[in-house]
Parts: sequence; C-alpha cells; structure tokens
Amino acid sequence: MKSRPSAGGLVYSTDAGRMCPVCCKPVAPCNCKRMANASPSSDGIVRVSRETKSRGGKTVTIVRGLPLAMDALDKMARQLKAACGTGGTVKDGVVEVQGDHCDKVMALLQAQGYKVKRAGG
Repeated sequence: MKSRPSAGGLVYSTDAGRMCPVCCKPVAPCNCKRMANASPSSDGIVRVSRETKSRGGKTVTIVRGLPLAMDALDKMARQLKAACGTGGTVKDGVVEVQGDHCDKVMALLQAQGYKVKRAGG
C-alpha cells in the first residue's frame, strides 16, 4: 500500500478547503505561497488550443505557456474573457476561456507582443 504523499497527497479537505500540494497545509496559511507567485518556466511560445474533453461536450479555449506570475495571469485572463464576452478561469497556470475563441485570443495576445502558436488540430 502506498503512503499518501507518494500517491499524490491530499488535495481538498471539507474542513480547510483546498490544500497545498507541497506542504499539505490549507492554501490560505500555506508557507509555499511564494512559489505560486513565481513565474513558471516557459519556452517563450504561448500555445492556444481548443478542447472539449471531460467537459460534457462544451468547447473551451486553452491558453498555455504565458510567462506571467499568478496575479498577472489572473489579470490577463480577465482581459481575454472580457474581449471574448464570455466566462472562464485560471487553473494550474493555464487560462481557460469558455467557447471557441482561438482566433480572437491569438490576435489579442499577438497585439500584446507574445509569440503565439495554434496547438492541436
């Protein structure tokens, strides 16, 4: 039988809410927050794709590889959602915009100076 940390650890607790995957403490008082604000390593190319997998057939535009810290990524997601006139979220450094807006998102990111590629079919 595997121990909890090697099996992935605790992700959510009904008592404390979301748990930090690094220190296994609640996210709010977590000591690892500084890692969440760090800019993820990237090859400098922003990839935009369209997915329907695991979403009940709903289409979502996915933006990966933005070299931004979490707070700046949230701000960028707000701008993209407002420009597309739709909702969305940021999960694990990936921006999800509801609907098929790949062309619009790519144009907006290119206008802001990012090198953008269409990923997937």
